[in-house]
Amino acid sequence: MDYFLSEEELMVRDTARDISQKLVLPLRSELDEKGEFPHEIIKEFGKADLLRIFIPVEYEGMGLTNLALCLAVEEIAKVCAGVATTYAANALGTTPIILFGNKEQKKKYLPPIASGEKLCAFALTEADAGSDVGNVNTKAVKDGNFYIINGTKQWITNGGVADIYVVIVVTQPGKGARGLSAIIVDKETPGFSFGKEENKLGIRASMTRELIFQDVKVAKENLILREGAGFLIAMRTFDRTRPGVAAQAVGIAQGALDEAIKYAKVRKQFGKTIINFEGISFMLAELATKVEAARALTYQTARYIDSGANDISKYSSMAKLFASDVAMEVTTQAVQVLGGYGYMKEYPVEKYMRDAKITQIYEGTNEIQKLVIANALQK
Repeated sequence: MDYFLSEEELMVRDTARDISQKLVLPLRSELDEKGEFPHEIIKEFGKADLLRIFIPVEYEGMGLTNLALCLAVEEIAKVCAGVATTYAANALGTTPIILFGNKEQKKKYLPPIASGEKLCAFALTEADAGSDVGNVNTKAVKDGNFYIINGTKQWITNGGVADIYVVIVVTQPGKGARGLSAIIVDKETPGFSFGKEENKLGIRASMTRELIFQDVKVAKENLILREGAGFLIAMRTFDRTRPGVAAQAVGIAQGALDEAIKYAKVRKQFGKTIINFEGISFMLAELATKVEAARALTYQTARYIDSGANDISKYSSMAKLFASDVAMEVTTQAVQVLGGYGYMKEYPVEKYMRDAKITQIYEGTNEIQKLVIANALQK
């Protein structure tokens, strides 16, 4: 369907598609098998200015739309969701600085992110704080002109490879979510280290590690907005980045659907290609319809955010919820279409299925998305 994209948006989409097909596709299986971080590919994204998309012009970015970012994520995820996760998580980590950082913070951190010199990560999740954000235990204690941080973050995308971390910490114990703050931590800060590389089901080309803080001393100038604003910063960030997860899910679903259709056109049983059997053709028709519906909801949500609207939480959650559920359904059915071949690593649909699952989990589980939507309906 023609979504009437602007020239800039078309340029972003085509650039991301070209790099993904030429550079990511040949390495997809190897990156997945080895769980290897795509350093050289990320550098190519930087050379192609794909890391400038979401950075304001005044900080050496392109200042493009949320939709443009979604287009790039979708195209990369069509080929490899692991690489797409690294790319999207960089934008996730940068968003709090863009939305709430002061001029000095933006001037210091955004230009090197825009150029690809540095990667960013967002650190919220802990062993006891996933859906329950208010249960964060990593503490930052004020000490003169510094904060001393102690604690551990879990399952952080881009952990260990990112240079800049936006970390949600407790600065006012006993206040729950109202006692949280967001602090920028540089990778080389003494006392800041990383746990083991997690061995994941899917998105294996992305890096996921623990962040360990042992008396990490960070200047008070690295506090974003103010003390107690951490929960607000996290929620407003997710409102704007969840369409990116939806776009990733759409890309995964489209990639798997394309593979299923290609296979169904050549696989013969009982004297004819299986796409001519009603059971297969009707299944593919339903899946194609759901993918297009997910894409339409994702694009329109991104456009709504770009319009400057404030009531975006419900729609961001709807896009993430619907698209991720579609991705899981489409990838599972794609494996079914390929039958035994679909279960083999020689064909990419099993990877699409493994990759799809995480889109129902991170940046808020789909149960949390339903809660956000339900709360908005009550209001």
